[in-house]
Amino acid sequence: MEDKLFIYNTLTRRKEEFQALNPPFAGLYVCGPTVYGDAHLGHARPAVTFDVLFRYLTWLGYRVRYVRNITDVGHLTNDSDDGEDKIAKKAQLERLEPMELVQLYSNRFHKNMEQLNTLSPSIEPLASGHIIEQQALVKRILDNGFAYESNGSIYFDVEAYNRVHEYGKLSGRKVEELFANTRRLDGQEEKRNPFDFALWKKASPEHIMRWPSPWGEGFPGWHLECSCMSQKYLGDTFDIHGGGLDLQFPHHECEIAQSTAAYGHEAVRYWMHNNMITINGQKMGKSLGNFITLDQLFSGENDVLEQAYSPMTVRFFILQAHYRSPLDFSNEALKAAEKGYERLMNAVGALEQLKPGNQNTVDTEALAARCSEAMNDDLNTPILISQLFEGVRIINSIAAGSEQIDAEHLEALKTLFRSFVFDILGLAEAGEAAGKEREALGKVLDMVMAIRSEAKRNKEWAVSDRIRDELKNAGIAVKDTKEGYEWEIE
Repeated sequence: MEDKLFIYNTLTRRKEEFQALNPPFAGLYVCGPTVYGDAHLGHARPAVTFDVLFRYLTWLGYRVRYVRNITDVGHLTNDSDDGEDKIAKKAQLERLEPMELVQLYSNRFHKNMEQLNTLSPSIEPLASGHIIEQQALVKRILDNGFAYESNGSIYFDVEAYNRVHEYGKLSGRKVEELFANTRRLDGQEEKRNPFDFALWKKASPEHIMRWPSPWGEGFPGWHLECSCMSQKYLGDTFDIHGGGLDLQFPHHECEIAQSTAAYGHEAVRYWMHNNMITINGQKMGKSLGNFITLDQLFSGENDVLEQAYSPMTVRFFILQAHYRSPLDFSNEALKAAEKGYERLMNAVGALEQLKPGNQNTVDTEALAARCSEAMNDDLNTPILISQLFEGVRIINSIAAGSEQIDAEHLEALKTLFRSFVFDILGLAEAGEAAGKEREALGKVLDMVMAIRSEAKRNKEWAVSDRIRDELKNAGIAVKDTKEGYEWEIE
């Protein structure tokens, strides 16, 4: 059961089964943001994680339909069935219409995603655009006997469901434990059990976002939208459902129950959860008030930041940890990621300048196999990056003359880096601006180094040494080679 519910080593150990599911098509659904504020570093991790999965499946030859929803209704302030709607509450504070607020923060979210160089999903549905479909799903669950009406609201009957199916199979929760550990809260008297969850909520008089339904005016429950939209666009059974680990329970658990109650079977073949980004060991998030927005990261305008960090530094920082491992924020870690990213990009630039020889000492086939093996092992991006840095060592050795490469293997090495650095890890476009800056700096250095070469030819050693030392003081290390010179930013 566990091997089916989690995606551990799916692309390696179950590759034949995975490919046989629905070739050559792969359906991917990811829980997107609730857009009532600016995107923060915690939002960046699932965005980058599932962008890499999307890129890699596409690179392998799958036709991927990537669906990522936007929650714009039904997500209440306490992530339960009580409290104010998060969108409506923020809209009132900012004196905007709820859909005006949704558009504002959706635009900002998309801008941040573009900065991080994430590919746009194939479909990005809004919960508010699928009210009719959600009502139809509620009716189906009611007709099958797994929900009940109470005071104009419809609740999922967890106890009735568990008598036929198994509630808690994804998270390992037991209904008996829920009985023992869940206390009844004020305002939940209309539920048969406190752990039942809302499929449709009756709107109170002051509730702004409301729609007519067979049960009166109301709005859909938060868990319902993903069951509805994933199956509308990917079918009643699809391949991969992703999201943050904090969504595993209750959100994804409730999705399994809803889909099974409606259709008699689970909708999702593989569940994939990214772990959290923490700050001082605590989950980063809006509700805790300890988040750093992506705009603040990119500008440096936050008291906990020592400097601004580029979008690609942030992306590289995220990729250095396995997606299932927690990732703790620190300025030191981001600075290290910045240096690592620059070193990788410098090597890519140097690779394009290499000239082939007549002999070869580089095993590009073995390096490519190790890179693929890392990605096939549950998207192990840290191992992939370590293999790419082995490639960086090889590039530097070729440039220094200690290793040799012929034309065929040089082209293979270039293809390897283009594929894994740019196409799969997604470091291409976001490095484009930095690449243009590097290109401009390279032209200036060519002019300076030409002056230095002329000084050396004229035996003006003091001038030559001064140019080298001044470049070093400016943070640029130059190294003479047989081909001319190499440089990198220290």
